[in-house]
Amino acid sequence: MKFVGTLLVLIALVGCSDAPKSAPAAEEKKAAPKALEPLTGRQAYQQMYVSARAWAPDAQPLQLKSLQLQEVKAAPGKAGAWQCTFVSPGRGRAKVYTWSAEESTGNLHKGVFAGQEDSYSPNRQMLPYLTAAIKADSDEAYQEAMKKSKEFEKKLEGVPVNFTLEQTPRFPSLVWRVFWGESVSSSTYTVFVNATTGQFLERVR
Repeated sequence: MKFVGTLLVLIALVGCSDAPKSAPAAEEKKAAPKALEPLTGRQAYQQMYVSARAWAPDAQPLQLKSLQLQEVKAAPGKAGAWQCTFVSPGRGRAKVYTWSAEESTGNLHKGVFAGQEDSYSPNRQMLPYLTAAIKADSDEAYQEAMKKSKEFEKKLEGVPVNFTLEQTPRFPSLVWRVFWGESVSSSTYTVFVNATTGQFLERVR
């Protein structure tokens, strides 16, 4: 009887040792990748600038503009996607880069994406500018624009806000154009803010 009892115990121990081990929780379910959040113009620009400098060591920004994404809710002074045109004076070439929080229509890809090269000739209507001149970010430009637009707040409520950073003959300095509407041509209200000092310059309605 002792022998039979011992045999049963051994069989039970072997059965326990052969039991399949449960996989770690991390292997059973992988965490979904975290979606990128909207960025300010300068934050997105800095990411694109790294890629542009790899393309051309003398790359300079010509125009930075915000893009609206249905997949990502914009925040004051921030956007779900940005586009920057860089130029290489030495090569006489231009290249468009985009930063997007998510994959979206219009050839927008998550993160930084480089477009096709194109020819470039200097144009007085739009001049390349130095990165060091971008001292006031798009969220600061938005706050400054809102200070000068108290009487229009109700009318502008619900209208998408967009941003363009460029150097034109209209002002002697680099300027943020803060405008309400889908495009500059269809905008209902615009405020210009100095991108270096952050000071209000002009408003158009």
